[in-house]
Amino acid sequence: MDTRETLLNAALKVLEEDGEAQFSTRRICAIAKVTAPTLYHHYGSADGLLSAAIAEAFAQFLASKQTAVQSADPVIALREGWNDYVRFAAARPRLYAAMMSRVLGGADIPAAAQAFALLIERVGAIAATGRLAPGVAEAADLIWASANAASLLHVTARLRCVAPPVANTLERIREEAMRSILTSEAKGLSQ
Repeated sequence: MDTRETLLNAALKVLEEDGEAQFSTRRICAIAKVTAPTLYHHYGSADGLLSAAIAEAFAQFLASKQTAVQSADPVIALREGWNDYVRFAAARPRLYAAMMSRVLGGADIPAAAQAFALLIERVGAIAATGRLAPGVAEAADLIWASANAASLLHVTARLRCVAPPVANTLERIREEAMRSILTSEAKGLSQ
């Protein structure tokens, strides 16, 4: 593993274990066993490394989304993608929070845009079968919002002093969103 990759992995480790608030040059350099000038040589600044780590996290997220879907049925495929989204946030809540923070801050992250485009594509496949009730954009927004809401239950569990959400709660959130976008016939067929 080269120094650049070692620094990137150290940054991801800090984001996953401690969150963005604890992201510091000193901590990253200690984990990577390099000096600060080495970090600056490869990434220009701590923010440059943070941006690269977030971009890598989105690339990992996108790769997961692309392989998670196994079904040829677009409704089932959308559920599989939704489940994968929430699993990612559940497994890596601090990293997920940092990723969303960057998106909300207006960062241009190609893999994030590609992941949303993948959602649009999957919802469009449902529309092509005549099983989508609203328009593609509205349906995609509803699914994206429900996946983020379910993910935030994982991210905020400690804040709320509760255990992470149970599968039944997550399933209810997903299925309410699915019911809101499917036609009457599709609701009966996809359960």
